Formats: sequence, C-alpha cells, structure tokens
Amino acid sequence: MAKTQKSQVKKKLTAIEMINSTILSKVRSSPVVQNRLSVDQKVQKIEIHFTEIMKILGLDLNDDSLRDTPRRVAKMYVNEIFGGLRDDNFPKITILENTMDYDQMVCVQDIEVISTCEHHFQPIDGFATVAYIPDKKVIGLSKINRIVEYFSRRPQVQERLTKQIADCLQYILGTDNVAVHINAKHYCVISRGIQDTHSTTTTSDLRGDFKVRTETRTEFLKQCRVRFNNN
Repeated sequence: MAKTQKSQVKKKLTAIEMINSTILSKVRSSPVVQNRLSVDQKVQKIEIHFTEIMKILGLDLNDDSLRDTPRRVAKMYVNEIFGGLRDDNFPKITILENTMDYDQMVCVQDIEVISTCEHHFQPIDGFATVAYIPDKKVIGLSKINRIVEYFSRRPQVQERLTKQIADCLQYILGTDNVAVHINAKHYCVISRGIQDTHSTTTTSDLRGDFKVRTETRTEFLKQCRVRFNNN
C-alpha cells in the first residue's frame, strides 16, 4: 500500500476511534482497567494461563482433542465472547435525519442477547426489546441489534447491560424517549448453585415518555413478549 493510502487509512481509523470514544464516554462503564496489550498479546497470555488451568484440572494436553483448546479459548475470549471490551469493535452507526417527521414509537423485538455473567463466567441467554420515539434523528434498524450485541459481548450483569444500551441510544439519537427490556436465562443459576432450569430474569429501563406517560409505557410493555417456554 502506498504511503499516501496508508496515511488516509490511518486518519480514517483515527476519526472512527474518536467517534467511538465520544459515544462510549456517554455510556456507564463496565468495571475495566486499560492496558496496552495488543490483540495478539492478549491471545498469547490467555493461552498460557488457560493451559495452566487445564493442567490443574488434570486434563491431558497431549490428547489431540485438547491440544489446541487453550489457543481456541483465548481467541474466542478476545475476538468473540468478550469482543465488546474493545472500543474498536463498536459498530458503525447509521443515523438519519427524521425528514418524515415520524413521532410514534419505533420498536425492535426479539433481539437475541448472548452475554456472560461476570460472577461465574457462565452464559446469559435471552431476548431484548428496544424502542424509541424519534425527535430529529432515526437510526438504521439493524444498528439497534448491533448495539445490543456490542454491550452484550463482555462480562456483564443484566442490570448494567440494560442501562448501557439505553445510555447509548439516548445519546446518539438525542432523545430521552428510549426504552429497553431484557428477559434472559442465567446459566450460573441453571448449571450450578440452585440449578433452576426454569426461572428467567427481567430488567427494564424506561426513560422520557416511556416512564412518565402511562399509555406509552403500556404500549411498550405489550411488545415485550417472554420467549421462553417454562412448562
């Protein structure tokens, strides 16, 4: 790649990073500390430490089924399951002017939520319903799904996840009229401890008209279907 092209790409990446940083600064933070490790360095270090965990558990890393597991886990942690810890993974958001003067609820239902409980590193599996009432801006619908996915892909508690999604949408859309509802199963409850396979957890963050106007709140909550069959 020519020097000029490299410079242009670097400037573009820097601009994107600045936009992401500004948006994320408006969202309540997760309990993280910054380090200077590159993606490759993180993968290498996790691979080393997970190898030791497997040895402590008494697993045979010479077995061809287990030999590459530490590397697989490390790459999965950094690039997939916990990819939401990386600012550079924040999705590109398409915001449009509300030229059609749409002033009713926009609601996206049944958004899949796959996250990880930060207490036991067990899966959180559920569905989100997200709504807003536009003011001057509207958002590309798939971007709502991507925002939910981004904040889910980190060690989480469901209450914080709900708030982070609402914080992000309120800032980028410039409206207080935002609502987020999540219903999820927690595998720290299912696979350990009480081992209850039926219970689910519901959290909501209602802001603006969704909080203070009874009819708006009722309209939204009617859209929040529980997807799990507990019979």
